[in-house]
Amino acid sequence: MSIAIGDPAPDFRLPAVAGGEVGLDDLAGARAVVVAFWCNHCPYVRAWEDRFNAIAREYAERGVATVAICANDPTDYPDDSFENMARRAEEKGYAFPYLHDATQGVARAYGAQRTPELFVLGPERRLAYHGAIDDSTDPDGVGRTHLRDALDALLDGRAPATAQTPPVGCTIKSVSYTHLT
Repeated sequence: MSIAIGDPAPDFRLPAVAGGEVGLDDLAGARAVVVAFWCNHCPYVRAWEDRFNAIAREYAERGVATVAICANDPTDYPDDSFENMARRAEEKGYAFPYLHDATQGVARAYGAQRTPELFVLGPERRLAYHGAIDDSTDPDGVGRTHLRDALDALLDGRAPATAQTPPVGCTIKSVSYTHLT
């Protein structure tokens, strides 16, 4: 079960592929925070990756912080190892910290089950939007820009008109994933 709209966001502090650790408290000055559950190998993540990175870069200029968290088991999915996460972030020029949730504790706390799956937090770090980036993996087929709409609303001091959409993507991979639900 995911955290519900309006719930306070679970705190976290995770290792970042660029070095050090990043936690929710490090983002205290942000007007909104996007927490994306992410991985390297998922075709859905890859379909949205460039658009998501562009959104993160654009909205950073407006005071929005973005982090991506990989909670996949790297033993069974070596593409999602910490080393490969670092390589992917560098290759794609990620505009956000890419974090590793080795224990899946953060994924469990948020109730994340897919990659990509977004949790957008308002200024008081309460969940304001949960779901997909937009309504199409094909950039030419996008009709509804869920993430942009949610961020624009929050930056204008309003609640998003659509607070929840179904996340679309691969399941988070782990030998013990059944313990997360």
